[in-house]
Amino acid sequence: MRAINPDTVVKPASNYAQAVIHAAGAERIVIAGQLGVQPDGTVMEGLEAQMEQAWRNVFSILDAGGFEKQHLVKATIFVTLPGQVAVYRAVRDRMMEGHLCANTYVEISALAAPQFLVEIEAEAVRE
Repeated sequence: MRAINPDTVVKPASNYAQAVIHAAGAERIVIAGQLGVQPDGTVMEGLEAQMEQAWRNVFSILDAGGFEKQHLVKATIFVTLPGQVAVYRAVRDRMMEGHLCANTYVEISALAAPQFLVEIEAEAVRE
């Protein structure tokens, strides 16, 4: 896999790639939206805690499928609280430990239930 950030496109506002190239014959995992909910069903309190738990859930699913964090090629993040992109970037950067993947951050009005503040979808490719 190779991250692409060409000089002919605006530089990413934070630590992500504009695109990721991977071999077409690779194995791919598509991860359904993950919430800030622990395995026992406990919903984490606050946006940052929910973001961290949602990322931990993504990483757990990757691990269960035999993938690693470095295999992530795309993440889409849905947040119900406006103006929180800086919080998201800080959490993402801490959780991703320097790995860059394509990233989309979207502010929306609601998720499946009012207590859910964030949902993260992800895709990973293992060549």
